[in-house]
Amino acid sequence: MLLPLDPDVVSHGIQLSVAPVFLLTAVTGMIGVVANRLARIIDRARLLEQSVAGLVEASHHGKVFDELAELRLRGLLANWSIALLTLCAVCIGLTIMVLFVGETLNFQGLRISIVSFLAGVVFFQCALVCFLIETWIATRVLKFAKAKQVQ
Repeated sequence: MLLPLDPDVVSHGIQLSVAPVFLLTAVTGMIGVVANRLARIIDRARLLEQSVAGLVEASHHGKVFDELAELRLRGLLANWSIALLTLCAVCIGLTIMVLFVGETLNFQGLRISIVSFLAGVVFFQCALVCFLIETWIATRVLKFAKAKQVQ
């Protein structure tokens, strides 16, 4: 049997469940960034795979295959990051639902909301670590030239 809903209680439930929505906003932004990086990784890998057929010198094959292996690792890290961000979004969504239902229908779901929120934060942190490693791999091979000093 459902209890009659008090507009003040519903309003408070919405206010309580809005705070985790900000984390969802960060998650969706991160998914966009990582998906964009993954698309660039895939484009570069396709280009390299096409160029392998045109290479005559065996010495160039090794460099291309090394870069393809690195791109594969970067792609795996990006995929893991997206998967972890998606799990984070699911956990935060569950947190929002439990907080709202708990506030409006007197449902005792405090433990569920604590576990789902903390799991979401852990997934978010793990996704950030994957993203950090992927960007480190992508930039470690760059050799930035020193700026010439103006005399």
